[in-house]
Amino acid sequence: MTLGRPREFDTEAALTKAMRLFWRKGYEGTSLSDLTTEMNITRPSLYAAFGNKQELFLKVLDRYDRETAAFIQAALDAPNARAVAEGLIFGACAFHSDKHNPAGCLMVHGALVGSDESLAMRTETSLRRSGLKDRITQRLKQAKVQGDLPQSADPAALAGYLVAILRGMAVEAASGARPVDLKRIAAVAMAAWPE
Repeated sequence: MTLGRPREFDTEAALTKAMRLFWRKGYEGTSLSDLTTEMNITRPSLYAAFGNKQELFLKVLDRYDRETAAFIQAALDAPNARAVAEGLIFGACAFHSDKHNPAGCLMVHGALVGSDESLAMRTETSLRRSGLKDRITQRLKQAKVQGDLPQSADPAALAGYLVAILRGMAVEAASGARPVDLKRIAAVAMAAWPE
C-alpha cells in the first residue's frame, strides 16, 4: 500500500475563511472549534500555520486592511477634498453592499466589546480605527493648505465626521440595511459636506 502525499494546505484560503468567520461572529464569539471547522484544519495545524487565536486575528486584521485598502486608498488619492469624501462614503457603501462580504465591518464590531481577555484585540482594532481617522485628517489638512477646503474648515472634525458616517454605515449594514438605504445615507452625508 502506497501512502498518498499529504494534502496541500492553502494558507491564504484558510486565512480568508477565518477572516469571514471573525467578521461574522467577532473575536470573542469565534471559538477555536469554529475556526478549525471553518478552515477545515486541526488545532495543531492552525497553531503551526497561524499561531494562537490572537495571532490569527492579527493576521486577519491585516488581510481585512488589504481588502478595504483599495477603496480607502483610492479615495485618499482623489484630486480634491469632496472627491475624497465621496470616495470614502460611496466606497464604504459599495463595500457593505457587496453580497460576498459579511454584513458590517470587522474593525467596528469584530472586537469592540468583550472580556478582559480580549483587551489586546480591542486595543488593536481601536488603534487601527484611529489610524484611518489620522490618514483622513492628514489628507484633509493637505486639501486645506491647497485651498480646496474653506479656511474655516477643521480637517480633524471633518475626518471625524467621515469616520462616524463610515462606522454608522457599517452598523446599519450589520443591522440589515439594504444597498439603497446605504446610498441614501451616503447622499445625505455628502449634502452636508462643505463646498
